[in-house]
Formats: sequence, C-alpha cells, structure tokens
Amino acid sequence: MTQRYNQETRELVLQLNEQGQSVPSLAREYGISEATIYNWKKAYTPDEETGKSQADIHQMEKEMHRMKQEIDILKKGYHHIHERVSDDTLIYEIIDEERQEYPVRTLTNVLEVSKSTYYASKNRCPSRRNQKNEQLKEEILQIYEKSKHRYGAPKITHKLVQYGWKVSLKRVQRLMRELGIRSIIRKKYRPASNHEKVESRENLLKQDFSTTSINQKWSADITYIHTQKEGWTYLASVMDLYSRKIIGYSYGKQMTTPIVVEAFQQAMQNQQLKDGKGLILQTDLGTQYTSYEFENLLLQCHINHSYSRKGTPYDNSGIESFHATLKKEEVYLKHYRSFDEARLALFQYINGWYNRERIHGNINYLTPQQAEDQAKMLA
Repeated sequence: MTQRYNQETRELVLQLNEQGQSVPSLAREYGISEATIYNWKKAYTPDEETGKSQADIHQMEKEMHRMKQEIDILKKGYHHIHERVSDDTLIYEIIDEERQEYPVRTLTNVLEVSKSTYYASKNRCPSRRNQKNEQLKEEILQIYEKSKHRYGAPKITHKLVQYGWKVSLKRVQRLMRELGIRSIIRKKYRPASNHEKVESRENLLKQDFSTTSINQKWSADITYIHTQKEGWTYLASVMDLYSRKIIGYSYGKQMTTPIVVEAFQQAMQNQQLKDGKGLILQTDLGTQYTSYEFENLLLQCHINHSYSRKGTPYDNSGIESFHATLKKEEVYLKHYRSFDEARLALFQYINGWYNRERIHGNINYLTPQQAEDQAKMLA
C-alpha cells in the first residue's frame, strides 16, 4: 500500500529543500522517495502564466466543491432555520437525514450549530436539563470564540449571567470540559493541584507494556514547549509501544481537544489502519483525552481506551520517556524564536532523527523504523 503523507510533512520537506538541502539527502533522511519529493516540488511550483500551483488549484477546487454543497443545502430551505425553531433537536434531525449526502462539518456550518454539541446530543437523553445544557454549550462556544479563546470558565460564567442565565461556575467548568475547550495558557505551566478532583477510569494496561508486534498497544500524551514569540506551545504525540516509533504527532498553540484528535488521526493514517479492533491506547486523564469528541473517535475506530491513574506517570512511561528525551536532546538545547521555528525543529528531530536514526536499547539497539519494518516482514 502506498504511503500517504499529510500536508504538514510535504510543506516542511519542501521548506528544508528551499533552505538548501538536496532532494537525495531529504529522501535518505526521511525515508521518502526522490520521485515523491520531486512531485511535491512540481505541485507547489506556481505556473508562470497563472501564478497558481497545482496545490493551489486543488485547494480551490476543494473549496468550490464545499461551497457548492453549502448552496445545495441552502436550496433545500434550511436557511434561517434558527429564526423558525427554538429547539436545536429539529436541526439535529435534519443533519441525521442529510449526513448520507453531505459531510457533518458542512451541515453544522450551514445550519449554524456546533459539531461537538451535535455529536454529544446523539447519546444523551432529551431531558429538560440536557436540553438546557445544550443551549448553554452553544452560548459558551459563542463567548469562547468571540474572546478568541482567551476567556476561561470564570469570565464565561460572568458573561452568561450578564445575558440572563442562572448558572454556576462549576456547571460552566463541567460543560467546557465536555466541549474540550479551555482558555489559552500564556503563563508558566504549573501542574494541577493534588487537591483537584479527577474522575478515575479503567486502567487496562496496568503497566504491562509487553507486545508481540506493532499496532497492539499505543501510548499518547501532551508536552509543553516554550517559544520566545508565542510563549507556551503544545506537542501531542502517539507512540507504538512495540517499535517505540512516534507514529503520529500534532504541534499547536492551544492545548485543546483538536490537537490530540489530529495526532491520533495521523497515527491511524501513518499505520494505514481503518479499524483498530484489539488495539489499546493509553493516555492520562486530561480533559482533551476524556472529551466526548476524542472518546467517540476511539469508539468509531473500535479502540480500547486505557487511562493512567492520577499522579502515576509510570502508567504511561513509554511516551513520558520520549518527551523527556526530546527535551534533553533537542528542546533544552535550543531557544526557539517562534512557533514556526520550533515546528520545523520538531519535524527534523522526530522524523529525521528519533524514528529513523536513534537506536534504542529496549528494542535490541534498532531504530524505531527498523523495528517496525521487521515486524511488517514477520507479519
């Protein structure tokens, strides 16, 4: 099966090429064929007459297709639906009917409802309290987006009271956790207080990290990386515990649910898995990993979710060890000026060094890529 590469990988490889690294050198370092890299260069080189590259044209075609879908939906008479109904339940029913023809994201955009609250409504009893919570979530998301993700639960609670809601801070905090959102963190990171109540969940692995091949047990976590311009930024990583390979990662400016979703989806794509039946994913109890969106994604992929116990980093020692190594060998030796500078450095370290060149004693002094390749040959 042909290896597929995401947009970020293509852009970063081409950026290194523009900085002077040759195509043969890039091919050797990152395990990508020269022909593939030359195809990327061709796709991203603007046409002399139009000034547009093949990639630009492809993106425009995708955008035109999305706009056509939105127009088709509007033609069905669903526009201004919020002016005609007071309950989002009807809108969710429309989405259920139309999702066979259109993507859910497009439907929720056109019908002006939150994608996360639509999915949340699927498994929730339609009690009056739950209906109120759904309305509250919509208000919370609107305030959160308007503040450009700057407002946390206290300020959002204050705004809700101004709008006439009778709501407590604890309720807003709970709903924000369900939505997987939180205020942007700019101050120095401090771990959560030991007095903070965290709901315990089942620990399936119980520190048994033994495997016989790849894609049996994965480990995921988030770590913090500082930049001079943007302050704290966040790296979400997924490791295969057999090969110790970082099979997916996502680097972002906000520690919200999308960053862990993207890392997981990248892992599924890189491992060429459509179904993860029998696979166990170990994470901590962070709100990103316990959010409805992430839990539902694992459910759809038939993956068992195992949770570390609070205050027990050894429950997830594989990925914790990688992040410690990353800090020691790369992050602490540098002072990243910007997010983009750190992004390129992380790509070079993870894909160029750690996965393909760095040998590991725990896997008989192979590199993670060699361990994965051997497992595939034996399968």
